[in-house]
Amino acid sequence: TAMSANSPFWQGQDSGYGSYRSRVWNRLPSAGATDVFGSADRYHEQVRAMVDTGVLRDEGMIWFDARLSAAYPTVEVRVADVCLEAFTPVLLAALVRGLVETAAREWRDGRPPAAISTSLLRLASWRAGRSGLDGPLLHPRTMRETSPGGAVEALYAHVREALADHGDDERVREGIARLMERGNGARVQRELLRTEGDLAAVVTRCARLTTPPAG
Repeated sequence: TAMSANSPFWQGQDSGYGSYRSRVWNRLPSAGATDVFGSADRYHEQVRAMVDTGVLRDEGMIWFDARLSAAYPTVEVRVADVCLEAFTPVLLAALVRGLVETAAREWRDGRPPAAISTSLLRLASWRAGRSGLDGPLLHPRTMRETSPGGAVEALYAHVREALADHGDDERVREGIARLMERGNGARVQRELLRTEGDLAAVVTRCARLTTPPAG
């Protein structure tokens, strides 16, 4: 969330958040972090129970941070904001694949998941949406305050072996270096507002960033 944060403005004003969109998303009834299910059967039991309440129309309204796809044999991780530049989702896709692969390897080795409560995960999520890459984050292992660089480095170190095995290590290191130097979309948008003076001009400049140069 912090790396992808790209929604600092809300209703024409600076929200104070790097990713205010993540806060809006988490108003949905099934959105956010979940407890560890422990097995696919328990996951599906929970999903059926939630749909059976009538609050959710169908499985498509299961908006967990990470969920099993209803249509494909894959895991969907849904914490990212809508990114400003194309290199960021490429970076995040590689990191997410590294996270899933690392978790699968730990399960095969008989290592249990980290004992971090859903309450702490929700706090970490809020902190990431608030700070983006411009303020403190929670360290993904200790759940204690750390710098943005410290949190990103801990994430990279956790998945580095899987990244290397998939041929993603160099791409991820370069992407992280670029992101930490340039900043995420929220930082870029705020800098544009300071130089351009109004949000309409910011939108125009951001649209140009998504358009490849002619020729």
